[in-house]
Amino acid sequence: MKTTVRASAKSVAELERIGVELAAELRPGDAVGLSGALGAGKTTFAQAIVRALHGSEDAASPTFTFRHTYRGEPPVEHLDLYRIDDPTEALELGLEEAFRPDAIVLVEWPERLPGLLPVRSFWVTIGGSGDGPRTIAIERPR
Repeated sequence: MKTTVRASAKSVAELERIGVELAAELRPGDAVGLSGALGAGKTTFAQAIVRALHGSEDAASPTFTFRHTYRGEPPVEHLDLYRIDDPTEALELGLEEAFRPDAIVLVEWPERLPGLLPVRSFWVTIGGSGDGPRTIAIERPR
């Protein structure tokens, strides 16, 4: 059974705070889908999670590399599917290997590859873009 929590963020700092709060719930083996329009804040949200888990501020968007691995305990895999047009591309890139029982996986644009995320995943949908406020819906698997 899934539950959905809704929040709003009037600033980047508030969006990051919500990411930090979600990070506290994540455990190895969890996956998080991050959906929203271009400029909604998916990467900012992912960076906040990585920073909360590892204290690292060097998390970057994997738009052109498709995948970043942040070593630490637990490892964090950050995938960006924006440039994936065909599911076979994901297989060729080995993106499914990111889903390991010891890692937390963050996936931007998960709707580009339906079925890639495990059924029991968190889903974060961010509405809004630019300098405007954001609406955030977090669907929890538990």
